[in-house]
Amino acid sequence: MSAQYFSIHPENPQQRSISQVAEIIRKGGVVVYPTDSVYAIGCHIGDKSALERIRSIRQLDKHHNFTLVCRDLSELANYAKVDNSAFRILKASTPGPFTFILTATSEVPKRLQHPKRKTIGIRVPDSPIVKALLDELGEPLMSVTLIMPNDEYPLSDPHDIRETMQRYVDVIIDGGYCGVEPTTVIDMTDSNPKILRQGMGDFANP
Repeated sequence: MSAQYFSIHPENPQQRSISQVAEIIRKGGVVVYPTDSVYAIGCHIGDKSALERIRSIRQLDKHHNFTLVCRDLSELANYAKVDNSAFRILKASTPGPFTFILTATSEVPKRLQHPKRKTIGIRVPDSPIVKALLDELGEPLMSVTLIMPNDEYPLSDPHDIRETMQRYVDVIIDGGYCGVEPTTVIDMTDSNPKILRQGMGDFANP
């Protein structure tokens, strides 16, 4: 197997390429794509076998939190329980390089939730490529950071990504170099937001 490879403009994504990538994802494909922080690896939200492939590629245990990458907050209520004060915080911080840990709703398949805490990560990246892809799919992507087992940092060079990943995934989007600093992760499961990991985003609790 060798992944299909698309070079997509980071500011003005070519719609034809986006449509082709979305079609591969809908058919169960695993995608590597750039965000506003680092490259990520993702799949269709309902695809169990694609999710297991990502777990295997990253060597993740069942306790690893996957992230739902959404195009905007309108999709949020389907997947996470959010009160008014939490919503205000999310609105002030999105789109941007943040991952919010929220209590999952029953819409979220159990295999995507943290098994003990029943939580899900939610993210709205500030990325034209991601927005175009999610608009085409019409639903969120399940994602994790593209960091390989035993590596300290995520893969960031499209050439390296192609060399390393083409045997493991179905499609790679080359959107140019990304950084190596992941998102800031904020736990929003109670009324006091807590920063679990300080990353690229500068979180200010409004």
